[in-house]
Amino acid sequence: MLTLTEFLTFEHEKEPFLEHNLANKKQFSAPKIYTGNGNLKRRWYVYFSFRNPSTGKMERQKNIYGIANKLQTKTDRLNVLTFYKKTLHRLLREGYNPYEDNLSRFLGGKQPSVPEEPKVEVVSAITYPKENIKPLPFLKSNTDTQTISQPTNQVSVNEIKTDETEAEKMTLREGFDFALKMKEKIVKPRTLQDYRNRSKNFIKWLNEEYPEVKHPDQITRKMAMGYLNQHLVKNTPRSRNNSRVDLSSMMQVLEDNEIIPANVMRKTPVLKAKPERHKRYDSQTLEAIFSYLEKNDPILLLYIKFIAYNYMRPIEVNRLRVKDLNLETKTLTFQAKNSNFKTKIIPELILESLPDLTKLSGDNVLITPKGVGLPWDAAIDNRRDYFSKRFKRVVKDKFKLGTDFGLYSFRHTFITKLYRKLLENSSPFEAKSVLMTITGHTSMQALEKYLRDIDAFLPSDYSDLIRMDGE
Repeated sequence: MLTLTEFLTFEHEKEPFLEHNLANKKQFSAPKIYTGNGNLKRRWYVYFSFRNPSTGKMERQKNIYGIANKLQTKTDRLNVLTFYKKTLHRLLREGYNPYEDNLSRFLGGKQPSVPEEPKVEVVSAITYPKENIKPLPFLKSNTDTQTISQPTNQVSVNEIKTDETEAEKMTLREGFDFALKMKEKIVKPRTLQDYRNRSKNFIKWLNEEYPEVKHPDQITRKMAMGYLNQHLVKNTPRSRNNSRVDLSSMMQVLEDNEIIPANVMRKTPVLKAKPERHKRYDSQTLEAIFSYLEKNDPILLLYIKFIAYNYMRPIEVNRLRVKDLNLETKTLTFQAKNSNFKTKIIPELILESLPDLTKLSGDNVLITPKGVGLPWDAAIDNRRDYFSKRFKRVVKDKFKLGTDFGLYSFRHTFITKLYRKLLENSSPFEAKSVLMTITGHTSMQALEKYLRDIDAFLPSDYSDLIRMDGE
């Protein structure tokens, strides 16, 4: 049985068959070339589909790589793959069927003479040095390969050997590692770590529930839904949705690079999840906390003041280094949630609490467990987790605060306090315009939504407006 590799190198002068059978069903798709978006680091190949006679369905066949990926220029790769594509298309029109023995068809019913080696004319002028030759992964054959006379030190395409396409496929781990590699320069380290953890958990679940699944293209929508359902049982809808988003983002990379036929995770539904709320502190509790920390934990108090007086998020405070503060201009620069860098003034309330920073190393973290401006070799997320746990131990447990109160509550409390103070001498629009410059919101719409979410504005008593006659 001759292999497709051999057919691609021979010239056949037979009448072409139609691409459709008597039932007008297309038997095969036109071969196409995948160029990896022009990236020479990816594998280029020719691919096509053929109707399986057993199932009646179109099924994608093994990719045709040949020597293409040994070539170092786009032009050379495209030339050889174009040759494969045209020859393959002609063979398919002439009746080549990957599910049958094609030897008799192309020999016209005659058996080849074993002692005599047939001479075949070279069909293409494309030749490449031997050191550039890579085996072409087509169907293996037990028949001896026919040879073609050629110039010295050069090789024609028919010398290419076959390979196992199954071995060429990426495993589950290799597929997601490839997606992570593509995301490295696009997302932040924290997001990349989330991708890594979620893909690890997903692969572990697949290995336990579907041990037969070895490659990314075997993942179905049913499997994706099954994983998200079990995740929901153990976690919140918000956590389930976050897992869905991260896995879908990675699988989209695999779809874009034709490693999987479709991103099945993207086709799963998004569940409705209630946003996390942080309650504001009342004046009495707030005063008690600040008084207690001033005596028992001034470092944690300074950390909270940046959240309360500078209206910063906890993660933004953790990013601050000594050099980010300019005491001459009384400003600080930090990486915000929605932009690369932002600059804010440092209120006098914070300046009064800061020690002399001129003798400290500018690269040191501003607020550390043991003091201001000391060396602290810890990742950003670990710094935030440390102060969250410290706040729970020192404040929440002491004052018996519920789960709705946290470090974010200080930001909500003081933004509400400032907004209501501004309303005393200005219109709502004027108050919000000033507030935007202080909180750092990028639009009036975003600020208004934030104020609504934290119920920052409450109307005065409206009893007189609804009082019934006689009351």
